[in-house]
Amino acid sequence: METKGAGRSPLWLLAVWAVTRAALLLCVFRVYVFPGPDVTTDVSVIYRGWYEVLRQGTFPLDDVTWQYPPAAALAILSPAALPFLSYAHAFFVLACLSDAVVLALLAYAGGRPGRSRRGAWVWVAGVPLLGPTVYARYDLMVTAVAVAALLAGARHPRVLGALAALGALVKVWPALLLAGAVRRRAWVSAAVTGAGVALLFAVSMPGAFAFLTFQRERGTEVESLGGLVFHVARHFGWRGEVLLNYGSIEFLGPWVSVVSTAALALTGAAFGWLLLWRLRAGELTGAVLADAALTAVLLFTVTSRVISPQYLVWLVGLAAVCLTHRASRMGGPALMITGASFLTVLEFPLGFSHVVLSDGYGITLLVLRNGLLVAATLTAARRLWRATVPPRPAAPPPPRCTRPTRAPLSS
Repeated sequence: METKGAGRSPLWLLAVWAVTRAALLLCVFRVYVFPGPDVTTDVSVIYRGWYEVLRQGTFPLDDVTWQYPPAAALAILSPAALPFLSYAHAFFVLACLSDAVVLALLAYAGGRPGRSRRGAWVWVAGVPLLGPTVYARYDLMVTAVAVAALLAGARHPRVLGALAALGALVKVWPALLLAGAVRRRAWVSAAVTGAGVALLFAVSMPGAFAFLTFQRERGTEVESLGGLVFHVARHFGWRGEVLLNYGSIEFLGPWVSVVSTAALALTGAAFGWLLLWRLRAGELTGAVLADAALTAVLLFTVTSRVISPQYLVWLVGLAAVCLTHRASRMGGPALMITGASFLTVLEFPLGFSHVVLSDGYGITLLVLRNGLLVAATLTAARRLWRATVPPRPAAPPPPRCTRPTRAPLSS
C-alpha cells in the first residue's frame, strides 16, 4: 500500500482524498443520486428533529430512536456553527471537515521517524468504500475524536483519557480505547473528564441518560451476526417479522429474545477475554495501545445486536491508526476491514431490499461481510495475544530415577 513514489508523497494522499471526497459530497448533496434508499434522510429529518428539541434545553425524551449518550447532542447541534447553510448541508460540510482532520492527523503521525503513511492510505481508501452513508451519520465525527486520542496516547496519556471519555459520552465505543492503556494518568483523566461532562449534562438538560432504557429494549437488527440466524430461518418457516423498531430494521418474533441474549453473552465473553489479556500481557507499547483498541472494538462490534453500516468507519479509523506504527500486527485485519467496507456499501444502501427480503443475494452479502469481520476479529485477537503475552515457562522434566549401584564385593 506504500509504493516507492506515491506512498511517500503527501500530495498523492491529498489528491486521492480530494477526488473521493468530492464524489461523496456530490452524493449527499444529491447532485448525483446514489442508488438505493436515500441515506441523507437521517440528517434532514431525524437529526433535524432532534436539533429543534435540543435547542430548547432538553433531550428528545418522547423519541425512542434517541439512543445516544448525552454528549451526542454536541454533534447534533454542531450545524449551528454554519448558520449560512441549511441544517443538512452544514452537517455534511462538518462531516467532510472531520474527515480532513483525520487525514491530517494520520499523515502527520505517519511522517514521523519510524512511522508509516500506510495508515493514511487505509483511511483515504477505506472511507469512500462505505459510500455516502459515511457523511450522513455523525460517527465520522466520533471517529475523529478517537483517532486523535490514540495518536496522542503514547506521549500524552492524559489527552488519551480525556478524549476517550468525551468520545464515550458521544457514542460509548471510544471507552474501549483504554483497553491497552497502562498509565494511571490516562485512567484518572478519563474518570475526571467523564464524570465532569456527564454531571454537566445531567444538571443542565433533563433526560440525559434516558437512552439507556431505549438501548436495553432493542432487538436483533437485520445486518447483525445474530440476524443471520433469522435470515436462514425464514426459509424454513420461521414466523417472525421484519419491522422498523427503535430506529432500525429488526427481527421481531419467536426466539429473537434468545438470540439477543446470546449476543449479550458473547459480549460478556469478549470482555472477559480482554480482561484476561490485560492480566497476562507484558510490555504495552504505543503500537500495542492502538492494536488493543482495534481488537476491543472489533470484539464488541461483531458480538453486538446491531451492526449498522456506519460502524465500519470506526474500524477503518482504528485500523488506520494501527498502521501508522511499523510494529503493528494489524495489517491483515486492516485489509479484511477494508474488504468488509466495500461489501457493506453493496449491502446498504445498494442491496438493502435483498437483505430485508432475506433472499439469496442478501444473505450472501451478509455472510461475506460479517464473515470478514469475524475473521478480522479472530485474527486481531490472536496476533495481539501472541505479540504481548509471554509464553508460560515450560515445566522442568521430572528427575530421572536411577537404580543404585552396588559396590563390588571384595575378595
